[in-house]
Amino acid sequence: MTLRELQYLVELARLRNFRRAAEICNVSQPTLSTQLRKLEESLGVQLVERSKQQVLLTPVGEEIVARAQKMLDEARDIRAIAERNRAPDTGRLRLGAFPTLGPYILPALLPEIARGFPNLQLQLFEEKSETLLGLLRSGDLDAALLALPIEDPTLQTTPLFEEPFLLAVPRGHRLASSGPLHLADLGAEEMMLLEDGHCLRDQAVSICNRWGLDEIEGFRATSLETLRQMVAAGMGITLLPQLATEGPMAQSTSMSLIPLADTPTPGRQIGMVWRRSSYMVPLLRQIARITAQTAKARLGANRSTAA
Repeated sequence: MTLRELQYLVELARLRNFRRAAEICNVSQPTLSTQLRKLEESLGVQLVERSKQQVLLTPVGEEIVARAQKMLDEARDIRAIAERNRAPDTGRLRLGAFPTLGPYILPALLPEIARGFPNLQLQLFEEKSETLLGLLRSGDLDAALLALPIEDPTLQTTPLFEEPFLLAVPRGHRLASSGPLHLADLGAEEMMLLEDGHCLRDQAVSICNRWGLDEIEGFRATSLETLRQMVAAGMGITLLPQLATEGPMAQSTSMSLIPLADTPTPGRQIGMVWRRSSYMVPLLRQIARITAQTAKARLGANRSTAA
């Protein structure tokens, strides 16, 4: 039994197609098929049910694939550890962020990481939080920027910064010229919110429930940018994370941004999350510090500008 044979089995289990698995493994289809039969012979069990219509794993095949994936992950980590030991600040870092944070922190963060680790190759993933958590658990992601709390004993969470929410209203709205206000001042106003699956929606719903606010029935935005455009078009009001209020939209003549005076300030806590077992923990702690410093500097600059 070799790691190469286990890789063939894992790819076949993932793709359920001999031809595509062979292409991914960079071998011919007969070679892949022959090596899998050798693996079955060496183990003395049938791993794969073969037919012209489909490829199925036997029950013992399913169980062995799960163990094989762990072995391949460990082998990959061994190679990465050796590489990093030769050059600690080189290699690849796969970093994830969810859609209502990534576009607003990564453009400022990546140059800072590049300055600190010029030989580090960054691979970025922008997905919803649940997808990022799945990628972390499977070993396909090294770390992710996520809204806390995260309840998973296999993951390490490091709080980075608190991001306040601002109330976004159309320029002609009755509250457009207000200074800092309390959510209770909104009265019967209804909120436009994101669709299900966004952690920002969950946070906004929690805030609305706490202060007795309702969302607009029958409306669900697919992205934060849609919400911003809808506010600018005069269709309603919403809550925006402070980092998302920078750039051209922050100077929009069609939208006003109002700080909230409630205590505690409505917002979200952002942290960096990685596997407790990760060999990259020392590096990830340094990246976390850079991320916290970058975000706090931007949030502080925003407050100074607003003042």
